Amino acid sequence: MRKKLVIALGGNALGNSPEEQLKLVQKTAKSIVELADIYDIVVTHGNGPQVGMINMALEVSHEELQTPEVPFAECGAMSQGYIGYHLQQSIQEELLKRNMHKNCITVLTQVVVDKKDPAFSNPTKPIGSFYTKEEANRLEIERGYVFKEDAGRGYRRVVPSPEPKKIIESKSIKMLLNNKNIVIAGGGGGIPVVYHYNKLKGVDAVIDKDKTSARIAIDIKADMFLILTAVEKVCINYNTANEKELDFLTPKLARHYMQTGEFKEGSMLPKIEACLTFVEHNRRGGCALITSLEKAKEALEGKTGTIISRKGI
Repeated sequence: MRKKLVIALGGNALGNSPEEQLKLVQKTAKSIVELADIYDIVVTHGNGPQVGMINMALEVSHEELQTPEVPFAECGAMSQGYIGYHLQQSIQEELLKRNMHKNCITVLTQVVVDKKDPAFSNPTKPIGSFYTKEEANRLEIERGYVFKEDAGRGYRRVVPSPEPKKIIESKSIKMLLNNKNIVIAGGGGGIPVVYHYNKLKGVDAVIDKDKTSARIAIDIKADMFLILTAVEKVCINYNTANEKELDFLTPKLARHYMQTGEFKEGSMLPKIEACLTFVEHNRRGGCALITSLEKAKEALEGKTGTIISRKGI
């Protein structure tokens, strides 16, 4: 039986503009299709710059042209379609080049969150572009946004980031995967929805895409959960003279480093948390792996990357 793999793409696989994204996803598609001979694959992705761009454009249009105001959840749905379209097209082209008889499909994905989640009173999820402190202060006054400094790279708008509780389209994703499709799902962490009088209602938030990816990996009983980011391995003492790459993490050691502040919020911390969720809820002994897009195949062959597992190396 073929193994199931969930690949969570980092922002470096997508770019910040339609032109840059289309160029980058062609490279991304090659890395994904290269693994499709071995694994049944679900691809997830972020949407921070994209949903911020869509939201800002629609707000300006509303203010200056009096077009209808568009809720943030709808902006998330638009970003899923826009990114999924580029990924799906590029993956399909790569499959044809390799004469591989598979299909690729994007599933617009809704994710249930708790309306009482404390995240709604403490926005932390960065979206959109980077700004200087002066630009951020101006936008906070003009638009009522909340900004936070992002890992020394500038200031970004932050929105609530509630925990994912349930993937609405989980059964559809499993059905498509079992029929040998490469499935793109959970884009941008999914469209956050709550139950309101027994109906689903979108809310203004962005769910962390790695946490949603872990939930999808659990639901489909994945054998491996692969997070692709900008670095080849997880590090402690990151970006210092004492930086050390990690080949392997047990849940216990990972939690120790979390408590000592080695992994930063909005950067490596949610990735580690997502990996722990998958590993600790996977009864089949699946493991998680963090590496760069360029090293994905080598990492899955055990040659690089950081493995998170309950088992020893």
